[in-house]
Order: sequence, then structure tokens, then C-alpha cells
Amino acid sequence: MKDNFKTFKPAGKMQFEFTDLISGYVSNFSAEKKTFTLTTSDGRAFEVALTDTTFARLMRNLDEPYQDATGNMYNLLAQDGRMVFAFGIFYPQANGEYAFEAKQIDFPEKAQGKYRFEEQNWWANQAKSICNFFIRAQFPDGDINYDNYRTSVTLGGKSEKNSFRQETDTISRMIYGMASAFMLTGEDIYLEVAEKGVEYLKKHMRFYDVDENVVYWYHGIDVDQNGMEKKIFTSEFGDDYDAIPMYEQIYALAGPIQTYRANGDPRILKDAELTIDLFDRFFKDTKGEGYYSHIDPVTLSPDSASLGANRMKKNWNSVGDHAPAYLINLYLATGEEKYKKFLEYTFDTITKHFPDYENSPFVNERFMDDWSHDLTWGWQQNRAVVGHNLKIAWNLMRFQSICPKDSYVEFAKHIAEVMPKTGMDVQRFGWYDVMERQLRGNEEYYRFAWHDRKAWWQQEQGILAYEILYGLFKDADYLKYARESAAFYNTYFLDQDDGAVYFNVLANGLPYLMGTERKKGSHSMSAYHSVELAYLAATYTNLLNTKKPLPLYFKPVVNGFKDNVLRVSPDILPKDSIKIESVEIDGKPWTKFDAEALTVQLPAVEYRPKVKVVVVPKN
Repeated sequence: MKDNFKTFKPAGKMQFEFTDLISGYVSNFSAEKKTFTLTTSDGRAFEVALTDTTFARLMRNLDEPYQDATGNMYNLLAQDGRMVFAFGIFYPQANGEYAFEAKQIDFPEKAQGKYRFEEQNWWANQAKSICNFFIRAQFPDGDINYDNYRTSVTLGGKSEKNSFRQETDTISRMIYGMASAFMLTGEDIYLEVAEKGVEYLKKHMRFYDVDENVVYWYHGIDVDQNGMEKKIFTSEFGDDYDAIPMYEQIYALAGPIQTYRANGDPRILKDAELTIDLFDRFFKDTKGEGYYSHIDPVTLSPDSASLGANRMKKNWNSVGDHAPAYLINLYLATGEEKYKKFLEYTFDTITKHFPDYENSPFVNERFMDDWSHDLTWGWQQNRAVVGHNLKIAWNLMRFQSICPKDSYVEFAKHIAEVMPKTGMDVQRFGWYDVMERQLRGNEEYYRFAWHDRKAWWQQEQGILAYEILYGLFKDADYLKYARESAAFYNTYFLDQDDGAVYFNVLANGLPYLMGTERKKGSHSMSAYHSVELAYLAATYTNLLNTKKPLPLYFKPVVNGFKDNVLRVSPDILPKDSIKIESVEIDGKPWTKFDAEALTVQLPAVEYRPKVKVVVVPKN
């Protein structure tokens, strides 16, 4: 036999084909050559070739049908500046370069400049779909009975009944999602699920210490096949084993407080006050600054040998998680000055101690009692969680609108400038997970701690950080990063087959479906971050970016909110940026509201009225 063909022989170690994603902005399309240029977020240009098998899709939300764009692909690619995701194969060339052939093209814009995730109801519809997924998973027969709740939920949306664990924080997180979905949509099923969840937490997971007059929350309970309960007081999560970690107490409040915003139940407020008393009396460093990360379950002291590596330690969770988990929402619902002061204390502490830019582009997250750096703790060592950096910028800029400080702005803007250079995937969009904080030896690229995957919750932090930054400062770069982050998330994290969102995707956007990261419900995941993103992205997008109305819904209990005043601001937003346009109670117009103060005087009735408030941008 005589061969009459050539084969490629690699000349270097890095010459091999591989599948990958390029994300960026299109230019120089040639229908004749079937090529175009794709320029990445950081300005690098790639030539992309189309093949006879290349297909294209328009972005779609959860519960929307597939939207093919193959027939119109050439017309869309001919529009310079349009955002494009090109998934394909890099082929090595003899000259040492690579040729890239796209096999799948995704278009996030419906029309050029009209991103689908900036449509008025995009995020509300997404919240509905995610919450419907969890309702089906946890209560498949339609009976909202938390006896049947399980922490673990499969990829396909079934709770694992052979797993008997009910964790307090995952219930609370799901409650948060349900309450938020109700506030966005007004559909009573979500409020029912939230309120029944709050009652379940109160009955089964809450412990009122009569002697100390504080409330703390069990890690969870185990329910056997006969319905018998076993209380799990201390954490059984590896990092926190046999201790009471601050973050578990913090997240126990997340769902109830968001529910309180919708219904004003004073019992929820009382539990929050008594839990905050726990924080201030037993977790707070009364001689220094901040809050300790763990306390002993017997002595309620942070200074106990039983805590091991967690003894007298402080970290991001113990100081920084108060604001996003419950404290901002508690302030929004009550307007109480004491909660504003609490927020200021945490943000001042973060701004003072977390920056470490002389040594790293990332903040330091773990500390000793005296605020010296703890660089040897457990899995973290000297590593950074990208999402925590973004979370600091996001929450600082929320609080900035009611407590303006140059130090907050300087810190947040610095994070916003540095993170795209270190924690963002500028080739594909999206945000990485855990990275080494410092370079070693001759390294030039900051290393990943374990992998280059992307977690759903860290995408949320990136989207919200840059959206609120854009809302305050109108810097076009902030809008660009917000859109790139939201486009990646909505293209690759939405599970169009089974519903809800994936835990992790690979750097190239393909879902990572191994181990606990295969699941939709786990110790780390419930309907919290995904619906928090939907709620706040709907708020920031409509009110600060596209300037569209945002309807919100409430259903107050009788004699709930103080003085019968409902506070409706969806988040802490820039001063004088929004107002109430209209209010309806039980479907009828209601005029007793203060448009500028964003408050509604509720009617004195002996039933629970349904309140619809339309909030609009002032300009």
C-alpha cells in the first residue's frame, strides 16, 4: 500500500489539539472565508474558523425552549462588537501556532446591545424556576411538610430519602430563596414554603438558653425511618467539628430574616435579636476588634483548648458574612440605627484588617486573635477565595450609600481593578475559585489551589459586585465586567435539562458532575445564592442600569411591622435613586405611602393583606 497523505508530527511538548472556549467580541467576519476575529475581555484577538458542522444558539432562560440561531449565524456574526461564546477545538500548526475551529456559538444578546439577562423579568422568571425545582425535589406530592426535607438533592431533583440529615443552614438557605421569589413574583406558594420552613426551624433547630437569654441554632437533626429525631448540636462539618461556628449561626438567620421582610412576623425579629445577643456576648472580641470564628459548645468561649486550630481565631465568615446573610436585610426591614451601627463596625473592621496589597493582590481572610495573619490554617493556608474578594467590594458599595466613606470606595475600587487581572478568566469569562495568594520562585501566573473550575456562588459575587459598582459610579468597565460575568453564568450554569443551576463548571463552561458537586442540594448548596443573585440582579439591573420598574410583593401578618409601617426598599441603593411609583393592597390602589422614604402605611385590618409595590428609578 502506498500512502498519499501527510500527518502532523508535534515539534514541541505543547503541540496537541484540545477543546476549549473563547469568549469575547466579534469583528472582521468573512462569509466567504468563514472566519471572524474574536477579541477577549483583555484585548487579545483570535481568528475563529467556522465549519460545516458549526451550530449556534441564542441564550435562553430556565423553562424556555431551545432557541436555534444556526440559520441566522452569519448575520449575527457580521455585527461588529456583538458578544460571542465560541466553543471549539484548537489544532496545532507546523509553525508552532494554533488554528481554532468553532463547533458551537452562543449569543447572549437578542439584538445587539440587548442582553437577554437585562430583560425586565429575566431574573424573576429564573427565581421562579429554581424555587419550583426545589419544591418538586423536597415536596414531590405537593404537601409542604418539612418532616420530609433532606439536605441532599440529586442532579435530577430528587431529595435523597436514604440520607436522614436535615441541616439548619440549608433549610434556612432554601427559605431565603422562597421568600425572595415571593417578593419578586407575588406567588403565594413561595411564601408558604418560606413560612413553614421558618416554623420548622423554630420548632426543631432553635435552642433558647433560659439562663443566658440567648438563642442559638443546632447544626441540624437526623430523622430516622420512624420519624424519631436526633439533635446535632455542634457542627459535623470537617473544618468545624464539635464546635459552634459563627457562620452556621449567621446563615441560620438568612432565610427567616428575608421572610421577615415579606411578612413582619415579630417572632422572627425576636429570634434574630437573641441570636445577635449570642454574637455580641460570646463571639465578639470585647477587648479588641471583630468576632471569633468558633466557640466551645459547653463553655460558649472562643478560648477553649477543645477548639484546636480554631481557638481564638477570626476569619472572613465571622466578620464579613453578617452583612449579606441577614444584617442588611434586617436593617432594610426595620430601619433600626443599631443595625446600621453593627454594619459599620463590620465594614470598618474589614477595611482595616483585610487588605494585604503589599504582599498579594488578594485580601487576607484568616487571622489570629491579635489580627496577625494566620497562614497555616487547614485547607486555606495562604490561599484566597476569589468570591470573598468580590463579596467585600459588593457589600462595601451597598453600605456606602447610607454610610459614605472614602476608605470604603478606595478598597472596593481597588478590588474591582485587581480582580480581573488575577481572579477572572479573561479568556472565557467567569470567576475562578481558590487561588494561591502569592507567586513562588519564577512563577508569573497565580496558581489554582486545586483546579480551575468555577463555582456558581462566586459568579454571583462577580455579577453583583460590578453591577452595584456601575450603579454608583457609571464606569463603563464595571458594566462590561458585570455583563461578561452574567453572560457566562446564564450560558453555562443553567441546567436546561433537569432545572436549577450547576454547582461547578469547568473553565470552558462544561458542567462538572462529580462527587458532591454533582448535586443540587448539599451542605454547601440550596436555593440561596442562585435566588439571591436573581433577586438582587433584578434590583440592580432594572433600577440602576436599564431604568425599568421593579414590582415587589409583601404579605404582612396582623400587628407585625412596628407602627404598621412597611419598608420596601429592595436593597441599599444610591441615595435619591429610586422611589415608590404605586401601591396596591389586595388588588386595589392604595395612596398612603411615602414615595421618597420608600415606606407604606399599612391598613389596620385583622387579616393579612397582599401588598404590591412598584419601585421605579427617579431618573
